[in-house]
Amino acid sequence: MKNLLALFFTLAVSACATLEKPTTIPVLPPVAPPQVISAIPPVPVVPPTPAAPPLQSVEWAALAGWQDEDLTAAWDAFKQSCVALQKQPVWQAPCAATMEMTSPNNAALREFFEQYFTPYQATQPDGGSEGLVTGYYEPLLNGSRTPSKRYPYPLYGLPDDLLIVDLSSVYPELKNLRLRGRIDGRRVVPYYNRAEIDNGVAPLKGKELYWVDDAVELFFLQIQGSGKIALPGGETMRIGYADQNGHPYKSIGKALVERGDLPLEKASMQGIKDWGKRNPEKLPELLNLNASYVFFRDLPNHLPGPLGALGVPLTAGRSIAVDPRYIPLGAPVFLATTWPNSAKPLNRLMLAQDTGGAIRGVVRADFFWGFGKDAGKQAGSMKQRGKMWVLLPKGFTLPQNGNGQGINGNGG
Repeated sequence: MKNLLALFFTLAVSACATLEKPTTIPVLPPVAPPQVISAIPPVPVVPPTPAAPPLQSVEWAALAGWQDEDLTAAWDAFKQSCVALQKQPVWQAPCAATMEMTSPNNAALREFFEQYFTPYQATQPDGGSEGLVTGYYEPLLNGSRTPSKRYPYPLYGLPDDLLIVDLSSVYPELKNLRLRGRIDGRRVVPYYNRAEIDNGVAPLKGKELYWVDDAVELFFLQIQGSGKIALPGGETMRIGYADQNGHPYKSIGKALVERGDLPLEKASMQGIKDWGKRNPEKLPELLNLNASYVFFRDLPNHLPGPLGALGVPLTAGRSIAVDPRYIPLGAPVFLATTWPNSAKPLNRLMLAQDTGGAIRGVVRADFFWGFGKDAGKQAGSMKQRGKMWVLLPKGFTLPQNGNGQGINGNGG
């Protein structure tokens, strides 16, 4: 029994020794710490460069050629502006002063403008001071009061169904935007485009003022905005802009260049007319690229010139069309450019008395050359660079710089 207990004790101790023997754990190589990935630096946000104010006041010395300008040649045109502006408070003093100046000389006029006005440089949104200066004129078309094989192309007056939507009383920022359209059921939809009008879709029967003999001349009459119609009996009628169908203007000259049909140097009014004579079958499609369409009205023949957007007769060589969002209608504008197809300086005091569908931007002007073929040659070949300084009455309040909401004499 004693031996049996000893054996049991020995087995128990052996078992315990076996259970308590430590397990050998393999030694693993050290684990490298995780690689730290540097944070990707954020892309810096560059704030947009603020647009330069469209009009910036300058000293008179900044006007290139101001001291050499013959201001007497612009005086009658300035007085025409005053006919439209004289009731606006800020224009009353300078316009009233014109009544006291009888046959002023150049020195007196320079003193007048420098006394009553402050010059402002017209500046592009990117800060540049140069822009495009083109030309327009008053053409003469051959026409008749009745259609015939010789006079097949209608020149329309204002349609009865053309709507003008003016939202400026609710949305002041739309002050210079007039929407054109027509009623279709309960909807206001865009008015008919050029192709629809020329193809007889628009209800314009009975609105023909005249019929003319040349479709291309009629097209360019719409671009000019005014002209004269020579009737078979020798009478000449003056017509002017009444309204437009609301479609944006598109240059057919640019389209011809882009298509490779005309080189850039020949994309003038005369170049386009010549192309049309050589390609009569392609002409309708080309003209229809410009969906804009202008309607006319008869004007009194005794007027010294066509009526511009300001409502006063234009003066040849002294009136320009501008973008009224930036340049107030009626204001004197000192223009520094060059003669058509030339580097010869053309520096003149002009009057902003008109607008145009293609005249968009701060430094942008359309130079009115007058009536007839010679004026047409100058206008058709004018595509120059130029600078503009706007003369505004002292005390004139500009709108917030660069808001593009338009400028007027009542403080914006």
